[in-house]
Amino acid sequence: MPGSSIRIAVAAIAFAATGLAHAGLFDDDEARKRIEDIRAAQEKSARETAERVGRLEESVRNIGVVELLSQIEKLNEEIARLRGTIEVLGNQNEQIQKRQRDFYLDLDSRLKRLEGGGASGQAPASSAHATASPEPQAAAPKPASKEEQAREVKSYDAASSLFRRNDFASAADAFRAFLKDYPQSALAPNATYWIGICQANLKDYKGALATQEGLLTRYPQSPKAPDALLAVAAVQSEQGDAGSARNTLEDIIARYPGSEAAGKARTRLAAIRR
Repeated sequence: MPGSSIRIAVAAIAFAATGLAHAGLFDDDEARKRIEDIRAAQEKSARETAERVGRLEESVRNIGVVELLSQIEKLNEEIARLRGTIEVLGNQNEQIQKRQRDFYLDLDSRLKRLEGGGASGQAPASSAHATASPEPQAAAPKPASKEEQAREVKSYDAASSLFRRNDFASAADAFRAFLKDYPQSALAPNATYWIGICQANLKDYKGALATQEGLLTRYPQSPKAPDALLAVAAVQSEQGDAGSARNTLEDIIARYPGSEAAGKARTRLAAIRR
């Protein structure tokens, strides 16, 4: 009996051990399966994340290219606008410089007239071989009075003021009236020059050329002569006659090499040849 009890107890213990072994084996398989599932889920998540990141990077690159192209286009527009502004300012600066030179010349002329420098010279003396009864010589013109000088300066200033307001038609008429009233004025070449500039601004290119050429004929030694030629070249260029404009610019350099107009002519020639 006791031996029988011992066998039963041993059998029970063996059965229990077998059950525990099976339970442990089952637990290991389940754990491995779960670990594999977790690993597979992580790999899938990593792949999906990588794909999302790739798509985002591609989107960012595409957006960057579009924005870059947009910025380049805006920059090109800004550069074009700035170039236009620079050209306008350059033209305005050139006109201002011309006006300043004219005003300095005007001031100098006024001072000379106020000092009596505007009086003309005496008539030439009679020749030793003249007849006993020579024709009477015309009396030398009297120097202009201060009142006349003041009226002359006021007339020129009025025309200049119209030009500064860009009222070119009225300015041209005012300068013509000045020339009619004061044909012998030291400012006559200046007035003629500005008439031509007014005509060019009014697109009367034929008249502008005729006026500037008239200045060169009547006042070849005037300080305005080089500027008149420069204006002629500008009109020729505006009309599309590049060959004549180039010849005129070369003529300025040849005839007035030390003038400011010659310096501008060299710059414009260099631009034409580029």
